[in-house]
Amino acid sequence: MTSGFIGISGIRAGVLTRTPESASTVRGMTQERPPSPDGGDGPPDPSGPRPHGKPWARPLLVSVTALAAIAVLTLATITQSPSTPAASDAKPAGAASGTATPSPATTSAAAPSPSTTASATTAPPSTAATPIATPTAAKRSASAVVAEAVDALSADGDVAVAVTDLDDGVEVSAAFDSSDDAGNTYDTASIVKVDILAALLLRAQHADTHLTANQRALATVMIEQSDNDAATALWDAIGGGPGLAEANETLGLDHTTPGSGELWGLTQTTPGDQLTLLRAVFVGADSPLSSASRAYIAGLMGAVTATQNWGVSAADSDDAGFALKNGWLQRTRTGLWDVNSIGQVVRDGHRLLIAVLSSGQGSERAGIDLVERAATATADAFRSR
Repeated sequence: MTSGFIGISGIRAGVLTRTPESASTVRGMTQERPPSPDGGDGPPDPSGPRPHGKPWARPLLVSVTALAAIAVLTLATITQSPSTPAASDAKPAGAASGTATPSPATTSAAAPSPSTTASATTAPPSTAATPIATPTAAKRSASAVVAEAVDALSADGDVAVAVTDLDDGVEVSAAFDSSDDAGNTYDTASIVKVDILAALLLRAQHADTHLTANQRALATVMIEQSDNDAATALWDAIGGGPGLAEANETLGLDHTTPGSGELWGLTQTTPGDQLTLLRAVFVGADSPLSSASRAYIAGLMGAVTATQNWGVSAADSDDAGFALKNGWLQRTRTGLWDVNSIGQVVRDGHRLLIAVLSSGQGSERAGIDLVERAATATADAFRSR
């Protein structure tokens, strides 16, 4: 409000200086003489001429009117002027960087507020986030690398693989199936014998008992020599297909369907489920199998007879010992072979779990050759990704 009064006073003085009678006029304005009755330059007042012979009515009326108008304009200017914080956010036109230079109109009304200058001078730095550089090329997925390696084998029939590295820090798995059927499954043949033994041990754990001497003898020849009669006896001991299904639910084998009746070798499975089974045997974390049960199964798989130690063992490069179970089955209707191999190998100092399943092979020998080439290609590609 102070600046508003200063503006009125200055304009008022300017009006008065344009009259020729400066001293007496100031006194006349101070006396606030009334205007003439006609409000204009009519005949002089009958009371006589005013000092200096100049009528005051019109200048006084103009002055009062001007003062009222200026007061209204000043009040409107004060009301509409932005607050100091808002003004500090706006940089006046023509101002240099970091310093607020007021425009001429601002100068005539009032000096810039100290807060405006300080705010413009000490403007806070930008808080915009700095972009973080990202790699221009993403690392190829493990499954893509494995798929390319196995697909290049140009095998007859179908082949599917799954692999994981137990010593990679972060567990990564890869899988590939040459079949065009996304839901394709494979006959287990004799690799189901590991699943049968796991189911038998789970039943003993739940009952808080141990395997009998006879069951241990059957388990030994079933795994180490792939004895079918022993497998049938233990299949019956676990309750056949329903017993295996119950165990697989505990083990997490979601895509494995037990064979009907005594046809345990026609149990359907996937490489991914076989990798899950291998984890339950060779990895302690989250396994439903006790440490004693895991050690028992792994020990038998590590003692397979020499005539049956082919398969995923071809991917073992460190002579650190491998553990596996193979399966092979000729289908009566087609004469073609199913050849499979699952187990743990050590390659370049890393423990790998590998499952290789195949179907439609022209001979047992051709199937074994394919499984070994697929296991080696899978391990190489997975380790070099």
